[in-house]
Amino acid sequence: MTTVVRTIHFAVKARRKRFVVGPEAPSESLPGRVPRAARLMALAIKYDGLLRRGVVADLSELAHLCQVTQPRMTQIMNLLHLAPDIQEEILDLPLVASGRDRLTERDLRPIAALSSWKKQRTAWRAIRPRCS
Repeated sequence: MTTVVRTIHFAVKARRKRFVVGPEAPSESLPGRVPRAARLMALAIKYDGLLRRGVVADLSELAHLCQVTQPRMTQIMNLLHLAPDIQEEILDLPLVASGRDRLTERDLRPIAALSSWKKQRTAWRAIRPRCS
């Protein structure tokens, strides 16, 4: 069993209590936030590494540890079926200044379901202008 000891700071902002992990609370906010699709792509890559190294046995165990359902974990892991250049573009999406993300994981599902990377790239080019 591994024990992790961290300092946690609580901050109240906009009537919600949030905790910030680390030695100090951040003094200023970033100019935007990382798009959810990019975060999910990064998680899929990280989870794939955990599975390959044998840290977790299978997707069911991983879903249980991440507190998501097995179908949701499958949706996240299916992002790995995208062509490598598309994955890279998703990871490099610009920060979202405000409002909703222009690209969602749901938009990527039909592209990831295509078996040919050539077809995936064609479908990606059709929705890419919406991301900028």
